[in-house]
Amino acid sequence: MIAPTQKIKSLEEVADEVKALRAAGKKTVHCHGVFDLLHIGHLRHLNGARALGEILVVTITPDHLVNKGPGRPAFTETLRAEALAMLECVDFVAINHWPTAIEAIKLLRPDFYVKGSDYIDAAKDISGGIIEEQEAVEAGGGKIVFTEDITFSSSNLLNRHFPSFPKEVSEYLAAFSVRHPTDEVLSYLKGAKDLKVLLVGETIIDEYEYCETMGKSGKEPILAARHLRTERSAGGSVAVANHLASFCDNVHLLTFLGTTNSHEEFIRSGLNPKISPTFLYLEDEPTIVKRRFVEQYPFQKMFEVYVISEKETHETGSNLLCMELEKTLGDYDLVLALDYGHGMLDPRAVQLLTSKAPFLAVNTQVNAHNRGFNTISKYPRADYICISENEIRLDCRTRQQDLRHLTGMVAEKLGCTRATVTRGQQGCLCYDKEAGFFEVPAFTTHIVDRVGAGDAVFAVTAMCVVQKAPMEIVGFTANVVGAHAVSVVANQRPVDRIPLMKHIETILK
Repeated sequence: MIAPTQKIKSLEEVADEVKALRAAGKKTVHCHGVFDLLHIGHLRHLNGARALGEILVVTITPDHLVNKGPGRPAFTETLRAEALAMLECVDFVAINHWPTAIEAIKLLRPDFYVKGSDYIDAAKDISGGIIEEQEAVEAGGGKIVFTEDITFSSSNLLNRHFPSFPKEVSEYLAAFSVRHPTDEVLSYLKGAKDLKVLLVGETIIDEYEYCETMGKSGKEPILAARHLRTERSAGGSVAVANHLASFCDNVHLLTFLGTTNSHEEFIRSGLNPKISPTFLYLEDEPTIVKRRFVEQYPFQKMFEVYVISEKETHETGSNLLCMELEKTLGDYDLVLALDYGHGMLDPRAVQLLTSKAPFLAVNTQVNAHNRGFNTISKYPRADYICISENEIRLDCRTRQQDLRHLTGMVAEKLGCTRATVTRGQQGCLCYDKEAGFFEVPAFTTHIVDRVGAGDAVFAVTAMCVVQKAPMEIVGFTANVVGAHAVSVVANQRPVDRIPLMKHIETILK
């Protein structure tokens, strides 16, 4: 019997072995998956696959490409490969290099590619990958086969017996899944595809200067640090537009850039092709940069520097913005006002947005530059608001009054029927004028960076609200999005539709 460790090889080594075995007349079978928790369903599936030929190759998704949400996989790729190699029916195990099996299929060219019965209906595959996999198999002269046997869900077993959430969160998710089945939740993310969306807000370049502190300066009482590297990402409205474009096919971005260090080439290079940008240029002003100095290990921010105009408003830019809004506001299903309080959305623009947008979603943010002057009550009307607890308390000038009372009061003042108040590790509070309040717990405790998380939540929840999703679903979606957003530094990558939907499927099993 071959030792399990001898069965585990690189994908290229396995491809060479399979090629030689195929030349010797051996029929090869290929199975692919995460195999996070090996169970009886997997065993029957793999034995059924092995019966189709003489050689069974199993490829697994590498840890960094498992898209089932933070905390998954539960077992590392090394342990998953070792467990599979211990099975007598398995001849070779390899860790895949790519997010899907397509390239592995092209390398291996199996006679049979075998999937479980839950993939028979291709329409139920969120990623749509099963169709591409079938095409790749058939292009290599092989055939796709579906096993029909007892099935279990690794995610369901892990959720029940090895939960990654505290007991109260697990109980909430179990009850939520009864009230709102997975298909209902996902329907609003799928339904956003045809929305025509306008996003209005400032572009911000998020720059991270990674350093290594050396100690006190020899001559002055200041901290000295050695610069290591610079990373930057397009943030602000550009990041939000990219979040939206992962779900919507028609996104129009209306934003300001400065003519001094505009960063336009960098910004355009990172825009999703579905986004139609309109850049309005501010003469002799910079594009906003928020430069954060970070101790590389541990990831600890030391201080930040804003590269920003001193002006409270920009008259020329405002004229251009209002002309664009006058022409197009009525053409959209959803208008998002992303207001960082840096002068773009002045009273004239606010008046146009609140009087002419068919459905207006608003997010106002408090930061060092606007010093608390930029609160939600500057908008006389909104259909949906999404702000943090700190921002709603600042607007109401109270630290301790009941949050539900404050939310209802602000919503009534704006004529707003729905609202989401984000609360960090306490999750979020959602308000619906007809249905009342819903409290949804947070779904992560692993936080890398909070920058951009509120923006991502605002973008995705607004898409759900305009489709009239129940507010508990909106709050649930907000916290899943938040879990994704805080797991990366700043806006290094947008919230992606497929991993988000797979994460939702996973935690509701």
